[in-house]
Order: sequence, then structure tokens, then C-alpha cells
Amino acid sequence: MSDIPMNLGTVSETRKWLGFAGLCIAMFMAVLDIQIVITSLSVIEEALGIGADRMSWIQTSYLIAEIITIPLTGLLMRVLSLKRLVLIAITVFTAASIGCALSTSFAQLVTFRTFQGMGAGILIPTMFSAVFLLFRPGQEQALATVMGGILAVIAPTMGPVTGGLITETLSWHWLFLINVAPCFIAAVLVFACFPREPIKLGLLKQLDVASLIFLAVSLAALEIGLKEAPDQGWLSPLSLALFGTFAGLTWLMVIRPAPVVDFSLLKDRYLAYGCGLSFILGIGLIGSVYLLPVFLALVGYMGPLEIGIIILVTGIAQLVSAPLSVVLDRLLPPRLLAMIGFGVFAAGLAMSGFETSESGYDELFWAQVVRGLALGFCIVPVTRFALGFLPVEKVSDASGLYNLSRALGGVIGIALIDTLLFTRSAEHADRITSMMTADPAAAASLLRITPDELPDPEDPTGLLGIMDTVQETAVTLAVNEAWLMMGALTALALILLWRLGPIREEPGAGMN
Repeated sequence: MSDIPMNLGTVSETRKWLGFAGLCIAMFMAVLDIQIVITSLSVIEEALGIGADRMSWIQTSYLIAEIITIPLTGLLMRVLSLKRLVLIAITVFTAASIGCALSTSFAQLVTFRTFQGMGAGILIPTMFSAVFLLFRPGQEQALATVMGGILAVIAPTMGPVTGGLITETLSWHWLFLINVAPCFIAAVLVFACFPREPIKLGLLKQLDVASLIFLAVSLAALEIGLKEAPDQGWLSPLSLALFGTFAGLTWLMVIRPAPVVDFSLLKDRYLAYGCGLSFILGIGLIGSVYLLPVFLALVGYMGPLEIGIIILVTGIAQLVSAPLSVVLDRLLPPRLLAMIGFGVFAAGLAMSGFETSESGYDELFWAQVVRGLALGFCIVPVTRFALGFLPVEKVSDASGLYNLSRALGGVIGIALIDTLLFTRSAEHADRITSMMTADPAAAASLLRITPDELPDPEDPTGLLGIMDTVQETAVTLAVNEAWLMMGALTALALILLWRLGPIREEPGAGMN
């Protein structure tokens, strides 16, 4: 059964691009919403009287729902058609956004954030599928890939500055109401430009309900386990139980006769390598967007808007590199372009691994520029060879796996970052405290003060007065290690690309 609606080939070029633009707008808002609340959580906490220990669930509920929904996109597209599925997803996402804005309690907000995540989990892979279902191989697909891919990585970068600006000038409710107008425009474009196709409910008979339950519970267990492991410990009973649940239910899903996620698609080596590269990119991309605001808030004591302005540098660099990536995609072999992209991106991550507690806009500028310039080169060639060689009837399912890989890479990257921050910052603080007695000169150098400014080790009051500086330095050192870790993990993509070998020819899936 083809993924492409039977009469989609009759759509004019203008309607095709306008419809795709509408899908990109909806996808952009869905990705933006992941990060738009991150710098405003304290404001929401105070407004709704939510305990600080529960605030992370505003993010976690969205991500769990998104990750569970992503793999279902292929089946839902075959049943409902591209147009109907996108309109339903936009409606769910927009209605849930309004629900979030009107929430008066923690339970209400988390419930509506879950529905938001479900809508986002459909919109993100559907946009990537549409690149290959709507556009001809070659320049058209390259341009559409850049258009969608750059928006997908700019959105999380724009989230903090957008959220900070909205919170400081309007109210936290507009963090969610901002979705309404763009999503309405997106729905109008999709409705007007894409053809209507019949619903094929008979395909639901192919749905393995047990497999669907295994998928939902296993991914939820993995996400919760990754959230709790940094605090509880990776080998704690709770973490082991959650990871064991994930492994066991995933195995049960894979051995089902017709699992809801078609893992057999990974037999295609280009998709398999593409998913591996997408996973690695998720660690660096989502991890960096998470880590930088944490550093600026904990060490720099910056507000939401100031943090957002600093992070905006990466987004601007991505916009500058977008047209260059289109040109180079036509001139360079895709594997070479991807190697350049991942190599430069890894270097950009590592460049942030040498900051001090006083680092601000100027010190963080060039590392962000390097990362932003590199992202387009990571996304365009990998997306094209990962999905472009597949038969069109497999593209939507493959897009689900491809985007799921990046999302999983992101949540695992965040968990690794949190583990480093929890463990290493405490270890660094103890080490610095000991150095103040054993090697005062070295301790003073780390703390960026003169040895004369160190307190007497026998003076508890003096030690207490300098502990804020010790803690800031310890957190900075742990953050630097997290940047270097992400750089090293991202560099592993070069090994995968080397093992992949030359790409045999230009990808050929898509609409002719």
C-alpha cells in the first residue's frame, strides 16, 4: 500500500510548496514548544503553586508523549492520508496549547502538555516524510530538506529567547497561546493545498494492539528511567526496574508477528546508518540546547530573556548556513559533506568545554557560531540518504524511526549531562575545598582569585563566605566536562560515516 495519495501527483507546484510550507510552520511550532518553557519554569511554578520537584514533568510529559507517538505516524498516514493526519495533529496540538494556557493546576497542565506532545510526535516525522513523498529527487528534495531540517533545529534554539521575551513582556499563558495563530495559518494552507483522500479504516485491522501497548509502556519506562537515573543512580532499584521494563517490552514487541514499529526497515543499511547518525546528532543538538541555559542560569544568574539572546547566536548561524548547505549538497558527495558537518559540530561542542564561571556572550559566541554553521551539513545529506533510497511506501515508517532516533538521542544526552552535573560538580567542590589547604595557589587559580583572598582554613565563617564561588567553579568544571563528552560522542559519527562507505548514487525515492 503506497504512502502517496493516488492523486497527489496532480497537485500544482505552487500548491505543493504552499502546503509543505504550512506543514513546516506546524512542525516549527511543535519543536519550538519543547524549549519555549525551559527558561520560564520558575514563573509557572510560582503562578500555579507547583513544587520545584515536580516542575520537570512539564517537559517530561511532552517528551514521553512525543516519543511514543512518533513511530505510529506511518500507520496513521496510511489510514488517514497525509492531509487528514496533519489537520488532526494540528487541531490536537492547538487545542492542547489553549488548554495549557487555561490550566489552573499541575495536573491540568501536565495533561494538556501530554496531548501537545502527541500532536508534535505526528507533525515532526510527517514533515520529513513529505519531503520524499511530495518532491522530485535532486534539487527539489535538497531544498525541501534544508527548509524543513533547518527549521527543525532553529526551533529549539529560538525557544528560550521566545519564552523569555513572552514571559517578561506578557505572561506565561502566552507561551502556549502563541501557537494558535501560526497553527491556524498552517491548517488553512494544508487544507487548501493538499487533496482530500478517503479514510482506509480497514488498515487498522493490521494494528497489533499488544505491540502498541508494549511500545507505549516501554518508551515511557525508558524516558522516566533516564529522567530519574541521574538523581537516583543508574544502578538503583528504580532505574534498573525501569530499564528492565523497557528492554523486556521492546523484545516482546520485536518478536510479535506484525509489530507496530517495522524494525525490518533497518535492514536497509542507509536507513540503519542514518538512524545511528540521527541518534548521535540528537545527543549533541538537544543536549547543547539544554546545557547552555542551565549553565547561564546556575552560574551566570541570568534571566530568561538574557539567556535567550545568547542562545540566539546559534539560530542565526544556522540561517546563514542554510543556503550554503543547499549549494554544497549539489557539489560534494553526501558522505563527505556529512563528515564535514559532524566534524565541525563536534569541534563546536568541544570549544565550549573550556569556559569559566565568568563566561558570557563574548566567550560563548564563536563556539555557537561553529555549531550553528555545521548543523545544516549534518542534516541535509544524512536525511536524504537515510530516507531517499527506500520505496515510497516505506518512507513514512522509516521517517518515524529516523526521528525517534534523534529524540531518543536527545533524552539520553540530557540524562548523561544531568549525571555529570550531579556527580562531578560535588566531586569538584570537594577537590577545590581540599586544595585550599594542600595547594592554595592552585585553588586560587581555579577560583580566579589571588591566594591572599583565600580564607583561613581554620576560619569556618571565611570558608562559608567563599563557598558560593567554590560551587560556581565546581559547576562550571562539570559543565565543561559535559561539553567535552558531547563533542567526543558526536565525533563517533565520523566512524559511522567511514564504515558506511561511499553512497552508491543519488537517492531516488519521492514523487516523479
